[in-house]
Amino acid sequence: MSSPRARHIEPRGLRRETAAAYIGVSPSKFDEWVSDGRMPKPKRVDGCVVWDRYALDLAFDSLPSDGQVVGWTKRAS
Repeated sequence: MSSPRARHIEPRGLRRETAAAYIGVSPSKFDEWVSDGRMPKPKRVDGCVVWDRYALDLAFDSLPSDGQVVGWTKRAS
């Protein structure tokens, strides 16, 4: 039997590879989407680069569905 302390905690901040896997794409495709604004930029805290899981959810929800026609344009940097 596992102790109550052994519960799994979902991290809010995700490293690049984990953020890409969370979205379901390769790290290089994730980098492309971050660069063109489809995914959010990371947070940098004390040299640690992480993506906010909630911000990734919002960005992913904003992506068009298959067959959906959307006037998507690159966000300004």
